Amino acid sequence: MDSSGSDRESPVNSWGTDVIGEGRVRFRIWAPDQKRIDLRLGGRDLAMSSAPGGWFEIVVPGAIPGQSYSYVLDDGTAVPDPASRAQADDAGGPSLIVDPLSYSWKHGNWRGRPWHEAIIYELHIGTFTPEGTFTAAIGKLAHVSALGITAIEIMPVAHFGGKRGWGYDGVFHYAPHNAYGSPDDMKALIDAAHGHGLMVILDVVYNHFGPEGNYVPCYATGFFHADKHTPWGTAIAFEQPAVRDYFIGNALYWLGEFHLDGLRFDAVDRIDDDDSDSSMVVEIASRIRERFGDRHIHLITEDPRNLTDLRRAQQAGVARLYDGDWNDDFHHAVHVFATGETMGHYSRFSADPLEKVGRALAEGYVFPGEPVSGGKNPAVSPAAFINFLQNHDQMGNRAFGERLISLVSVEMLRALTAITMLSPSIPMLFMGEEFGETRPFLFFADYTGELADAVRKGRVAEAENFGGLPAGCTEADLPDPNAAQTMQASKLDWSKPDTPDGRAWTLFMQDLIRSRNQFVLPLLARADDDNCLARLAAATDGILAIDWVLGSGHLQLRANLGKNPATAPPIGGEIFYADGPSNDFPADALLLPNQVFFARDRVTGFRRLHSSGR
Repeated sequence: MDSSGSDRESPVNSWGTDVIGEGRVRFRIWAPDQKRIDLRLGGRDLAMSSAPGGWFEIVVPGAIPGQSYSYVLDDGTAVPDPASRAQADDAGGPSLIVDPLSYSWKHGNWRGRPWHEAIIYELHIGTFTPEGTFTAAIGKLAHVSALGITAIEIMPVAHFGGKRGWGYDGVFHYAPHNAYGSPDDMKALIDAAHGHGLMVILDVVYNHFGPEGNYVPCYATGFFHADKHTPWGTAIAFEQPAVRDYFIGNALYWLGEFHLDGLRFDAVDRIDDDDSDSSMVVEIASRIRERFGDRHIHLITEDPRNLTDLRRAQQAGVARLYDGDWNDDFHHAVHVFATGETMGHYSRFSADPLEKVGRALAEGYVFPGEPVSGGKNPAVSPAAFINFLQNHDQMGNRAFGERLISLVSVEMLRALTAITMLSPSIPMLFMGEEFGETRPFLFFADYTGELADAVRKGRVAEAENFGGLPAGCTEADLPDPNAAQTMQASKLDWSKPDTPDGRAWTLFMQDLIRSRNQFVLPLLARADDDNCLARLAAATDGILAIDWVLGSGHLQLRANLGKNPATAPPIGGEIFYADGPSNDFPADALLLPNQVFFARDRVTGFRRLHSSGR
């Protein structure tokens, strides 16, 4: 059996290479537009056998890991393997044979952590450390673990064109980008994270291929819908069995061979937006749950449709298809309230943004979608929503990549951070947020020619969606996304944690996480889709008051996010967090600006809260 639980005599997936023992390697590719495919290996071209359905395959004795190879088309063009496990150099060059069992795991018995324990830390390998590699990232895991973080979420690593990028334009979905290191280097990072008690979640992009290095249309035009496009490229034909195999196999590959604890699926609305009779989003999660039922595997969506049905447990004791969804509604409402920006994506949050913050905390989505079957979204636990004050999109798509710390007062940021970390939804930080990083996170790429020009022009439109251009600035003032300096400027400043401000922010974050673990986690552990309720008690004059029932426990938030003292509804139970001049809730309930209280107690059922309305 290999590391993903598959028999070594069978391919780990239907695409790509498989080292099958006795010095033999199997190569397989779907190329229905071709009459002949040759394998170029070791200076020779070997004819591959055709198989039904447009497949070509060959088993080669004597092939060894580390050798480079390509596929040769009818017209003599040599192309890399679309299921390459590693590229020899760039996206246009040959692929490498990789032995999936070459890495020796130190923590192979790791089984993960339950979802309610998740405190997520999003990072980009290339800018997380000065070196920008998997190996260098290992050296920072102790810092992340000491905060109390329980999961790192790595932005996409699938090999893309060029040496610099966010990763969302990958073209080799099975190959970690060699700018970050080798497949074994990535496994070593995951292994080390498990040694620190950290789950590792990988961001994967299945809704499009990047614009550089995609050779699939040369031999399999049916992989795409030529007449249908996503915002990022030609739409993918998920109704094709071979195409489904490619992506389902990819998800199983990452979770099995790399021992990942979960995947975050980018823009899933563009995955199910095809001609399939059945949902690809449902099938891929179902296959994962079938394969890895003995581990805590967590699946996350970015789903602009704001639907909850994928995240509701179908029956007791059965894992839900997806654990959580990135809740942009929470971010947008908070951002509009705190900054006053109302352009682009923020426009529909401009009316009464504090009330929308409250609704996002109490209900999840401010603007819930409508299920295909009609009716309302089914109720889910607050843990089905992942809340954040910033992420790569919300910063990097701004004109100058500013972090929230550069846009609002420290007092406001402390209050919003406390609310995000101690509310019952799953919290997520972006790298550096924990020590008050002020360096920007910009959009960067590594394109040339017309493609580089198109990317530059596209930054203006993105900026208009995320706050707009600052007064007096023009397109010419924007950082060049293709310049090496733009990525360099986005690297974390690791001297900052040792400054007085950096230490203060770090201690603040550690205290919040300790409070969450001690007081909120026990409530979430007993909460499920059917025993959670919430009531927005106040969202006016700067006062935000929310009451949650979580299983048999009761959690309360009282905060003043306004500029003037204001009276909040009374609070009951044990106050476990107070940020202000006193740890005691004022007898007159008059809260000062940016004063935040959290309290909890136990309830005997739902009548106490439910009678007041949700």
